[in-house]
Amino acid sequence: MADTQPRKKPHPHKKLMILSGTAIALAVTWASLEILDKAFPPPLEVVRQTSKEVMDRDGNLLRAFAIPSGHWRLATTHKDVDPQFIEMLIAYEDQRFRDHAGIDPRAMGRAAVQLASHGRIISGGSTLSMQVARLIEPRTERSFFAKFRQMLRAVQIERRLSKEEILDAYLTLAPFGGNLEGIRAASLAYFGKEPRRLTTSEAALLIALPQLPERRRPDRYPDNARAARDRVLNRLAVVSLIGNDEADRAAHLAIPKRRLAMPALAPHVSETALRKDSQANVHHVTLKRSVQQALETVAMDSAKRLGPKISVAMVMADAITGDIIGEVGSSDYFDSSRSGWIDMTNVQRSPGSALKPFIFGLAFEDGLVMQETIIEDRPTNFSGYRPRNFDMSYQGDVTVREALQLSLNVPSVRLLDSVGATRLMVRMRRAEVKTTLPPGETPGLAIGLGGLGISLKDLVQLYTGLSNRGKASIISNGVDDRTKDGTNTITAEPLLQPAAAWQVADVLAGVKPPLGSMQRGLAYKTGTSYGYRDAWSVGFDGRYVLGVWVGRADNGAVPGLSGYGSAAPILFEAFSKSGVGFTPLSPAPVGTMRLRQSELPVSLRRFTPYLAPLVSASVRESPPQILFPPEGARVELSNQPDGSTAPLALKMQGGRAPFIWLANGKPLDKASRKRSGLWQPDGAGYSTLTVIDAVGRAASVRVFID
Repeated sequence: MADTQPRKKPHPHKKLMILSGTAIALAVTWASLEILDKAFPPPLEVVRQTSKEVMDRDGNLLRAFAIPSGHWRLATTHKDVDPQFIEMLIAYEDQRFRDHAGIDPRAMGRAAVQLASHGRIISGGSTLSMQVARLIEPRTERSFFAKFRQMLRAVQIERRLSKEEILDAYLTLAPFGGNLEGIRAASLAYFGKEPRRLTTSEAALLIALPQLPERRRPDRYPDNARAARDRVLNRLAVVSLIGNDEADRAAHLAIPKRRLAMPALAPHVSETALRKDSQANVHHVTLKRSVQQALETVAMDSAKRLGPKISVAMVMADAITGDIIGEVGSSDYFDSSRSGWIDMTNVQRSPGSALKPFIFGLAFEDGLVMQETIIEDRPTNFSGYRPRNFDMSYQGDVTVREALQLSLNVPSVRLLDSVGATRLMVRMRRAEVKTTLPPGETPGLAIGLGGLGISLKDLVQLYTGLSNRGKASIISNGVDDRTKDGTNTITAEPLLQPAAAWQVADVLAGVKPPLGSMQRGLAYKTGTSYGYRDAWSVGFDGRYVLGVWVGRADNGAVPGLSGYGSAAPILFEAFSKSGVGFTPLSPAPVGTMRLRQSELPVSLRRFTPYLAPLVSASVRESPPQILFPPEGARVELSNQPDGSTAPLALKMQGGRAPFIWLANGKPLDKASRKRSGLWQPDGAGYSTLTVIDAVGRAASVRVFID
């Protein structure tokens, strides 16, 4: 007979006691967690102990350094990883990750039932938070106490970190076999790429590896790795996310069977970055990874072709911004036979003929010569200094253009004797370039043929002035100390006037490329130091300058080494493979042009060196001097009744008639005995005015036309 007596309702006081007990238990638990958190905090600082990285201008990894334990552990956030991987990871490892507080009771219960019914672990009950707890504090044994401690740590972690931060910790610390920790290190080692974009197959493999990282390493146990990947793809939660067709397609893709080397580009720059700031984990430089990789490959291959002990260094810089986008300190950093650890971009060596363009630039600027001016290439004695050409022969009468293109020594010294060796040194200091003279020596004519020391970086910095209309840029890779405030700037004073810089660039653009090299519109110059110790080649277009040095780091001689035969082919190959687009050279400044010899004034058809003692003895007049407009003047031209602008009056004093006036290197009229003239500017902007007297003495001023 059924019991029909009504059930007794719980006494209100009993309900209150249950609620009170629950509240007290929760309060005790909360207080206990607070005490534990303070007395026994989780060692989350492990997450911050990551590899030091050097990143390029676009945020791409150039080089990473292992942590002290020898592991590759690259800092990673969920934003660095393919979103599909994140969803697949959560679906496979912890479906309620975004809802639980560190422990998933349902998953723990399921795992316990499976263990009891099968006698072995079928699926784990660990949440991602619990796995992070195990990673920051590895357990020494498998026991219920260790599991309980892991669960406690998971709760503590959840109280301290957001879900995104917990996910970031897992992505940074998860083991992937060997000394690989974190998904970035694994993706780079197995796929050769950052994990920003992963295929479904790649994502599944990276999800599977941390469970048994050593037994599933694809480079050692590819069959195990494939089976583990396929289990991820077959998990119902994953299939519902990616679809059956995608899971089947991914399962048929191959598994990588070898491990790739970690990125190790720009070793010299990277070492410098770490020395400059040893505390920072991430260092940013101005290099561009694709350019850097191409230059390093060219340098290594070229050095092998040239022979043992020979090294190659290169610097490629943006002439406008000053940013170094490629810097190779040696052909192989790890090749001890070539002293690869020495950064040859900063070592001062003799530049040979590489400084000649700036001698010619000063001569163009002073109005001493034009491109078609005839200059002698014959044996000459300059007060005991007797320069000879590289091939020991002489060309006789040549044009200035030919003299620079053929890199003839005697004409170069003739011009340097006229413009002054000290003046050349001053111009190099304007470009904030450091040079070194032999002990006890003062600037002499030998500096025009390489009689001083200069580094590859400084030589490239000089050549930015030829690419950038006479204005040199202070080049920097972002971690060196070449700029005071860490930013690249244009030098305060121009290296050359725009017209002179254009004349030099126009001449160098006409030099034929080395045999077998493709013509790409580069202007370039070569140099070979005395004793065949250094070969140089520096080339530029309208945006980029690339400098190449070839030689031995121990300063040993290399028979047959030359700028044209050894360095120039590397220059053209490196420029071609760098991937930078070609930028045409700057157009000629207003009023500047290349004149035929028949168009030159008589005094500029043949170069006659100005010898001060001879002139002072035979010429009583003082040198010419421009009175108007004065140096640095800003001139606003007046308008005439017909609407045109009135010409600018020119006045000078001193000198011996007749006189030739030039504006931006172009003669204004025929020679005249008058000490005045008229000039009609072609437009606004800076212009250089020059007057030359009958004995070749010149005076110049630079003015701005409004």
